[in-house]
Parts: sequence; structure tokens; C-alpha cells
Amino acid sequence: MPDLNIPNLNIKSDKYIFKKKLNLRRKSKRRLFIESFFLFILSVLLVYVNYLIPNKNLLLQNLPSTFNKSFLLLIDLFSYLCEIFLVIFIFVSCFTALILMIGSFNRLFKVAKRKSRQIVYK
Repeated sequence: MPDLNIPNLNIKSDKYIFKKKLNLRRKSKRRLFIESFFLFILSVLLVYVNYLIPNKNLLLQNLPSTFNKSFLLLIDLFSYLCEIFLVIFIFVSCFTALILMIGSFNRLFKVAKRKSRQIVYK
């Protein structure tokens, strides 16, 4: 009877399965200060990079027309890709048809050339 496993009804439900693995400690003030300092430095760096970009107003004003042109170019690209795929399909199908015709003529030639007298092995 030692192999008998009786279910334990006092087990907590699975909704607390990861609760013990969470790190519930608070960060120290020093660590919080260092992280906020790095965040501030990163934000200043991003503002400086934005400042270095010339003609920001012109870029923002031309944004809708740029989206329109890029969308039209994308449509042209897909239409050209369809044409390219059609040309590739034409070449591949012609090459495959040529190979199939050569194979069929070769088979017809071998059948026509076959000797009428065949040796039967018993």
C-alpha cells in the first residue's frame, strides 16, 4: 500500500504558481537615481539628434505627398514583379515543353526501331 497516491486536498490552486518567483524587493534610492540619470541623458541625446536634423518643417510638410509617392511606387513594384514572374513562367514552361517533346520523340523512335523478333527467356 505504500504506492497508493492519495490526492492532497490542501494544495493551493494554480493561480499562485509564479507568486514565489517574483522579485518583490524595492530598488534602492541610489539605483533609482542612477536609472533616472541615464534616462535623462538618453532624452537629452535624442533632443540633440533631433536638433541636428535640417529642414524639419519642410520634411513634415511633405510627409503626405511622400507617403502617396511611396504607395504608388509600391504598386508599380508589384505590377512589375507580376510581369517578371510571368516571363519566368513562360521561359520555364517552354523549356519543360521542349524536354517533354524530345522525350516523346525519343520514345517513339525507340518503339519504331525495335526489332520485331524478340527473344523469350523461359
